[in-house]
Amino acid sequence: MEESMRQIVEAEARALHAIPYSDAYDKAVGLILEHVHRRGGKLVASGMGKAGQIALNIATKFSSTGTPAVSLHPSEAQHGDIGVLQPDDILLLVSNSGSTREVIELVTLARRLYPAIPVIAVTGRAESELTRVADVTLLTGGAEEVCPLGLTPTTSTTVMSVIGDVLVVNVTRRTSFTAEDYAKRHHGGFLGFKSRNEADNI
Repeated sequence: MEESMRQIVEAEARALHAIPYSDAYDKAVGLILEHVHRRGGKLVASGMGKAGQIALNIATKFSSTGTPAVSLHPSEAQHGDIGVLQPDDILLLVSNSGSTREVIELVTLARRLYPAIPVIAVTGRAESELTRVADVTLLTGGAEEVCPLGLTPTTSTTVMSVIGDVLVVNVTRRTSFTAEDYAKRHHGGFLGFKSRNEADNI
């Protein structure tokens, strides 16, 4: 078990270090700042299956750090939930393959409502349908899953989560978000107590 654990941790750490950097990160942060913080829209994150759970995680981190965000299930979007979109929103779509049918269809539905809505894609494939329709693509590096079958989203979801963290942290820095601001959004639990305490000591 110890050897297996070390192999898994090392494989996922290598995948994280191999995330390719490009100016797409600057563009993604700029789009979020423009649409959410200047125009008053929100970030709408979506993905299917395990990637959808990462999208939800990213949305909640954005919301707690001063960037209004929601998670939209791509299948439910086809049954009316697409109505959550507003003109100045921005889509953040997560799909390792970049070919998830429900996610691609979500782009079509969103642009039928608002043709200019920007799309940030997080995917493992540079040549994919999602990359083709996105305004900005953040590539994961396409590392193999540590799952012994090579199928279960493991490494890919770890990398996607960290890419989300990169976006959240850099938007938070650009908006000068403070502990006092955090405390207003996170009243309960240890983090609420810690943020209020830090705000009081400023």
